[in-house]
Amino acid sequence: MSDQFNSCELTSSNTPERGLMVVPVGKSDKMDCEEKPIFSVMGGGEGGVKQRVFRDTFATSGGAVSPTSDTESGIFSAECELCVEHEAELDWFCGTERKLICPHCATVGSCQGHAVVPLSTRVSAVRNQLVDVCEKIQLQALRIQKFIDQTLTVKEQKLQVAASRAREQVLAQVSAAREALEEEEQRLLEEVQSEEERVEQCLLTQRAHWSQALESLSQTRSRLVHTLTHTPDAQLVNSVEDIAERVEQAEGVGEPCDTEQLNLKPSCSDSKLLKGLWATAVLLGPNAYGSPDLTFDPRTVSPLLSLSSDLCTLTFLHKRPRHSPPYDPARFDCWPNALGSVSMSSGTHSWMVDVGQSAAFKVGVCYPSLERKGSGNEARLGYNSESWVVSRYDGDYSFCHDGRKVPLQVVRRPERIGVLLDWSSQTLVFYEAESRAVLYSVTQQFTAPLLPACAVTDRSITILH
Repeated sequence: MSDQFNSCELTSSNTPERGLMVVPVGKSDKMDCEEKPIFSVMGGGEGGVKQRVFRDTFATSGGAVSPTSDTESGIFSAECELCVEHEAELDWFCGTERKLICPHCATVGSCQGHAVVPLSTRVSAVRNQLVDVCEKIQLQALRIQKFIDQTLTVKEQKLQVAASRAREQVLAQVSAAREALEEEEQRLLEEVQSEEERVEQCLLTQRAHWSQALESLSQTRSRLVHTLTHTPDAQLVNSVEDIAERVEQAEGVGEPCDTEQLNLKPSCSDSKLLKGLWATAVLLGPNAYGSPDLTFDPRTVSPLLSLSSDLCTLTFLHKRPRHSPPYDPARFDCWPNALGSVSMSSGTHSWMVDVGQSAAFKVGVCYPSLERKGSGNEARLGYNSESWVVSRYDGDYSFCHDGRKVPLQVVRRPERIGVLLDWSSQTLVFYEAESRAVLYSVTQQFTAPLLPACAVTDRSITILH
């Protein structure tokens, strides 16, 4: 027993004014009940009497205690009781029926053949069990106190330090982001202002030029009309050269035409930082995986592909099936394409496509009017003016539109590619799903609703929900 063990005040019936202090014993001296839960040992039993050495007395508390008889618990009473049947002292204990008995009950009475022990032996066992319980409770209390004083205190101190660091990190990151956004905001606003001033100057110049040209034409026309109506025939014939000069002057004014110089350049408000943060904010929201209604339209699926029963997975077929699907004007018949089931013409939409280990695929959008028949570029995703896709082929990634390819720098091969369409800003963003890194973005005026569009010529791709 540890040095911290405090004496337990247990009253002995044999020495009511003296207690016994237990002396530590080795583990081999423990009873079989040691391995049981703390209070289970109080149930008694006949598993052998524990031998203990007592060297001191327990102090009594408040005078001598006169315990009463408790035949159910097996604790003896200082007041001698007699057996009702044999009128002998109850100085034995029946472990089978768990009650006090007399010697005759054990030999010829109702407890004959039962496991019986002398009462003093049973009392010693119960007292030893009580001492064990007290010892275990004491040790458990010491462990709890140590946990409170040491572990929880240290954890509390570490918590305060960790929370302080976390707050500092959040504030530092938000401050850096805010500073970068403020600088980007200022840069973009200045660029928009500069572009606005440029266009206004062009408009003023054009307005002045064409106003002067209009006035010149009006004057020339007035003179020609006057010549036509007021000049005698003989003089009119002699004025042909003058008339020709005035007509040439009028023709030199030219025709006005609208040019891109008179429009605000969309790139003046384009910012990778701002677009990336905006896309991340949208994609971290509850609709990052898009509408659960988005699937592949079975009518559009090429005969070169198979469509899963949930209409979400396209698998490339290395061998064309013997029986072609029935003719459908919506079906692609040559290119391994398929279109989504949801048309988008307003709001913000996003969806993810699991490209897995596929080495050849396309993910993007197209107009519903995209050609479905034939092997020409009109039906090939990314090779016409009606489709916008991110493509992987032969290990290279690129953005494809109208036959033009823009190589993409991909740090690691993405297993999931996301598409974000914001109709109000006419912005189409392709991103890597894990890091939310923007792969490519397009801003242009879409003239018709858009449909999700995919193609695959290696393994499978899946729309995720």
